This record gives sequence, C-alpha cells and structure tokens, in this order.
Amino acid sequence: MVPRQAECFQHRGAVEALERAVAGGGTAVLCQVLSGTGGVGKTQLAAHYARRTWQEGAVDLLVWVTASSRESIVSSYSQLGADVAAADSSDPERAASFFLSWAETTDRRWLIVLDDLADPRDLRGLWPPANPCGQVMITTRRRDAALGGRSRVRIDVGLFTPAEAASYLIAQLAAFGRRDDAVQIAGLAADLGHLPLALAQAAAYLVDLGLDCAGYRAQLADRTRTLADLVPDDSGLPDDHRAALQATWSLSVEHADRLRPSGLARPMLHLASVLDANGIPVAVLTSPPVLRYLTDHRSVGSNGQSGPVGAEEAAGALRCLDRLSLADHMTDSPYQRVRVHGLIQRTTRETLPSSVHDALVVACADALTAFWPKAEGDPALAQTLRANAEALISHAGSALVNPGCHPILIRVGESLGATGLASAAHAYFQELYAAACQHLGHDHADAFTIRHYLITWQGETGDLTSARAGYVELLADRLRALGPDHPDTLATRGDMAALQGRAGDPVGAGEASRAVLKDSLRVLGPEHSQTITARLNVAHWTGAAGNPADAVSACEQLLADTSRLLGPDHLKTRAVRLHTAIWRGEAGDPAGAVSDFERLLADQLRVLGPDHPDTLTTRHDLASWRGEGGDARGAVSALEQLLVDRLRVLGPDHPDTLTTRANLAYWRGKGGDPAGAVVATTELLDDRLRVLGPDHPDTLTTRHNLARWRAETGDPAGAVVAQSELLADRLRVLGPEHPHTFSARHHLAHWTGRAGDAAGASAALAQLLADQLRVLGPNHPDTVATGDGLAFWRAEAEHPEPL
Repeated sequence: MVPRQAECFQHRGAVEALERAVAGGGTAVLCQVLSGTGGVGKTQLAAHYARRTWQEGAVDLLVWVTASSRESIVSSYSQLGADVAAADSSDPERAASFFLSWAETTDRRWLIVLDDLADPRDLRGLWPPANPCGQVMITTRRRDAALGGRSRVRIDVGLFTPAEAASYLIAQLAAFGRRDDAVQIAGLAADLGHLPLALAQAAAYLVDLGLDCAGYRAQLADRTRTLADLVPDDSGLPDDHRAALQATWSLSVEHADRLRPSGLARPMLHLASVLDANGIPVAVLTSPPVLRYLTDHRSVGSNGQSGPVGAEEAAGALRCLDRLSLADHMTDSPYQRVRVHGLIQRTTRETLPSSVHDALVVACADALTAFWPKAEGDPALAQTLRANAEALISHAGSALVNPGCHPILIRVGESLGATGLASAAHAYFQELYAAACQHLGHDHADAFTIRHYLITWQGETGDLTSARAGYVELLADRLRALGPDHPDTLATRGDMAALQGRAGDPVGAGEASRAVLKDSLRVLGPEHSQTITARLNVAHWTGAAGNPADAVSACEQLLADTSRLLGPDHLKTRAVRLHTAIWRGEAGDPAGAVSDFERLLADQLRVLGPDHPDTLTTRHDLASWRGEGGDARGAVSALEQLLVDRLRVLGPDHPDTLTTRANLAYWRGKGGDPAGAVVATTELLDDRLRVLGPDHPDTLTTRHNLARWRAETGDPAGAVVAQSELLADRLRVLGPEHPHTFSARHHLAHWTGRAGDAAGASAALAQLLADQLRVLGPNHPDTVATGDGLAFWRAEAEHPEPL
C-alpha cells in the first residue's frame, strides 16, 4: 500500500530535485536515496513519485516496503516471492531470495520503494538487484557511506523554503474555511523551522482548538508548555502520521547512541540542544569541558566503554548524529559547525533529566569561554559564539548566576561592545545586573563587577554625565564593602579618572590617575597589570592636558618595562607603543609618529593578522599622521583602502568604520576638495544620527566638521548659524568647560570674523581666552591657539585687510 497523499501536498523544489536525479542527466540511475531528518516529508515525496509512475503506466510492478527492520524487509520480499515467483512463503528467507532472483532476470518494469530504512546493514543480501528494467527508491534518516555507490544517488531532503511553508499553511487553513494574517502565517512557519511535519500537526491543532496563528505562536513561545501540549494527540494526527512531533526523533537518537563511539551521541545531543540551532563550532563541542561532561554522562550500556573521552571520540559522536540526520556537520564552513533543527533541540531539552541540567549548562558555558579568545579579531566568529552564548543563557535558568556569575555572562556583554553595539551592551548589562542582584544581592562581588561594566558602556553610549554619577555611587559602595585597597576599588577609581578626562577635564583626570598610580604601586606593586594600566593612564592624561612631550617620555619608560615584563608582542606592550606614537605626533613630530606606527603595524600584521581590529586601528592612525606630516593625498588613499576592509570586517555601522569615514572626509577637505568633504560628511551625519543618536559626542563632532567644510566652500555665514546651533547643544550635553565646547566657541568666533564681523570675533575670543586660562592654563595648546586667534582678529578689527 502506497501511503495516501497528504492533504494540501506541497509541490516543492525537492520534487524537481528527485525528478532530475531519476533522469540522471540522460544516464539511468537505478537507485535514489532520499535522506533527511524525521518530518521533512521523505515518505510523501517517494509516494508522490511512485503514485505518478504507476498512474503513467511506467512500471508493471510497484512494491512499497516498510523497511524499519530486516524482519519487515524479509517479510515483504517473501510475500512478493510467493506472488510473482511461486516461492514457498513458509521459508521467508528462501522466498525473499526467489523474489530478488526474479527481479534481477525479469524484463518486466518494476519500482521498489524501501521506506524508512532504519539501518543500512538490514539490507545486507537484500539490496534489490541491478536490472535496466528496475528502479529502487529508499527513504531514510541515515547518511552512511554504505548507502552510496556508483548506481545510487543520495538526495538530501531538507525543510520547506519560507515561501513553501507559508503556502502550505495557507492551503491547510483554507481547507477548513480559515484565513489568517500573512505576517502571522510567515511567523508561525519560521517559529516551527519550516519543518513539514510540524506545520501539518500545528495546523491540525489550531483548527481543532479554534486558535489563530498569533494565538498558537503565543502558546509555542510559552516555555511552560511542551511540544506534546501543542500538537494533536495520537487520535487526531493528520495525514496518517505515525507519531506526534515530539516522538519523531526518539528512535533516531537510540540508533545514533548505539553507533561507535557508543553511548556518546545522546549526551552530545543534550549539549547541542542548549546552544545555537544555526551553528555551533565543532571546536566548542570537542573542547576539554565538553570532553569531561561526555566522560561523566556517557549513556549506560555503552558496550563496556569507559575512561576519559577524547576529542576524536567527541567528533565521532557528532558524526553519529549527522549519520542519523539529527544534526548537520558542516565541514566546509570556517570553524566547522554543527546545526541542529530547533524542534529537535526543544524535544531534547524537554526530555532532558533535570539532574543533569545545571552540569550541562555549565559545561557548555565553560566550553564557550575556553574557545572565545580565538574569536579575538574575528567578528564573524565572535558573532557565532555570542549567538551560542545567548541561546545557552536563555535555557540556563539560574545555573549561570548561582552561586556566582559565570565568566561567559561578562564575555557576551564585552563582545557586544567590541562589535560597536554600545547601546546593546549597556542594555545587556542592565538585565544582567538585575539578575545578579536578584540571585546574589547588591553587595556581591559579581554584582559590583557587572555594575562596573554597566557604567562603562553607559559612558560609551555618550551619556557621560550619568556614567560619572554611576561611578561615584559604585566607588562609595566598593569602599564600604571592599575597602580602599581592593583591586576592584582601585580599578573603579582609574575608570572614574578616565571618564573625568573624557568629560572635558584632562587636568583633573591626570591628578586622579596619579593618585591611583600611587596607591597601586603601594598595594599591588610595580609589575602588576593594574599598575601598568595606571601608568599608561597617567601618561595619556598628561598629554591630553597639554604636555605631549612629557607623555612621550612617560610612554617610553613604560614601554621598556612592559617589553621586559610581558614581552614585545603582549597586548599591553602594543597599547603603550600606540600611545607613544600618538603623543610623539602631538608633540610636533609627525614623521616620528609615522615611523612608530609603521613598525607597530608590521608587528601587528605578524602577530594578529590583517583583519584584526587593532591592526585596522593602527592603519587608521598611520594614515592620519601621514596627513599631518603633509601628505594629504596619501592619507586619503590609505583611508579609502582601509574603509573597504573595515566595511568587510566590521560592517557599515561599527563606530570604527564611521570614524574612518569621518577622517577620510577630513583629509579630502584638507587635500583641496572641501565640496567632496561636505558630501561625505553630510552622508556620515545621517548615519551617525541613526546609529548613535543626536547627542552622542561623535555626532556633534560630525556637525562641527560639516559646518567647517561648508564654510570652506564659501559659506561662512552658514557656518556661523550651524556653529551657533552646535554650541547650544554642546553646552547642554557636554557642559561649558568641555574642550569640545571650547572648540565650538573658537570656531564660531573664527567664522564670525570670516563672515565680516572682526569685532564680534575678537570679543568672542577674548571671553573664550579668559575661560581657557582659568580651566586649561596659559600653556595649553588650545589656550595658545585662542590667544593667536584673538591677536589676529583684533588686528583685523583695527586694520581690516582683504581675507
């Protein structure tokens, strides 16, 4: 009996793939093997082909064999032997042989379908013979090499496409006089992973209960419900389905677990069930934490195998899952990945013994944490790991926050921020902090750590005022709970100082950083990592306060120490070299900065590779200092090449990509193309408004640059209007004493003079100079520049000359 055609049978790409395989490109292919996981519609495809072949009169004998066991195959062959070859069916094996002999020699046309082959070895001695008049079709969940051969072609039957899945649901609902919203239908199809079996059973369920798609999706998203609650019971299954959705894969799991290395496929599937369905790096599933878990949780009755599980056995377990179509082991992708359908994952989780849940979650978290350093400088891999960690966190319950926060929780937030998603990182740490407080309490060390990250990323979003207030409160709490000499307290003070500098007080930041350094030397010693960081912070804020030569000297001394203590290729050593180059340039030696950056770039290419974010940053700084050295065209050329690479590696919205666009526009303008700079900066402003928001310091800087380049194209009056509006926003966002606010006042005065009001420019600069003398001091480069501008515009006001 050929299974009846399902209601609303969906013509799909797999039907055409089967027809092409049968045709074989003009060469007869005697056997087609339809392989795929349970529920993709292999039986329906085979039945559709068999029914059509019979109706067209293309065969004289059509045989449908349920091949779930060797006994079933022999029984079917035996009956056929009696029917077509007059064999004695009382001896099933002999009668089966009679049938196969008949099939090999007959000139009658036949088609034998072996449906749901559970194990290739069940066909030993029972393979239908090669006969030009015959054709064989097999449906199976297996992908074993034993199913291949010269005259056999395997057809991988996959899921519906999104369009096929939506079309199927629409037809199923229409059969019962039902219509639904197209968006909800597409959403339900996606929620069910476009799996044909799931779509059929879900449609029957929602029709039976009078639900619409939105209502069913809400129930599906409710984790208190199991899949068994969301499909019909056995009496209501559609299309003669043999089992409900949740039972579809249980037999496959049992088969996979019996394959060598025995007893590992099931616990491996348990691990994969809490990670990302779209791709788990194989290196994660063969890492030491996973190997320890597999050793401890090998299935009972694994043929006496014991002892530690090795990476080769773990990889073998993945191959077992792949052979039974429970997972896709994609060896052709970077960092070979494993994919598991979301519904297989859900069924696995719902049958997972509660006694292993926490150990399972922690093993996966340990594995991700151990592998994560390899993602440094590889945004695509970092995204894959982040997706896996987010999936794990969603299934972890309290396992990752009790008795303390697992490091993977911090890694995810750090990764979000490093990808340029500062707002997402801030939101993530807000949620994590709430969970830590709930499970651990506000004064737990991990709660303080998460709060520290939360404040850090709040500052990165541009909200410096709230971040400073947050640090003040955190410092008070850490002083109370941990004391003044705890490393975390010192770290809080160091980051507070840095934020103070970013908020416009480099002098105060330098003083605070020196106090942190003094205490770090006393408490931690001169060689501690935090002490080295404190020294670098002191050097940086010394330069930012207007003493770049002193900053160079401090960086050179620190570089000698980090090279000796950590080695020339260590991250901190590279950071010191970067700062040394920057402050050398700021001290008036752009050629020296270029030389420093060229050497640093060569080492980063050797150690990190060309696509690492640090390598790209050095290329950016090198191009800028070449421009400062007088080679504007060279800077433009280098930044154009860099922009291509940053777009490819980081994406268009990453802050570093936007910064490259900003500097490219700047050097185009400096190179004599202010009109081109206006176009590029206008486009950049639109993107920074969209990505960062109107009050982010980088957005305000873009407005500043746009006003400048418009003035350079001959519109100083327009620049005055734009700078006036910008000044109002910088006063509101940054405050009156921030260097960027001073810069806006300076440029407003300058363009006021260029627009014909030298007296107005002179008066504005006189007021600015008084404020800069009070805040920055007389020797700061910005103060000196304002004094020079004041002298110029006073002279212009007294003796105007053509500009």
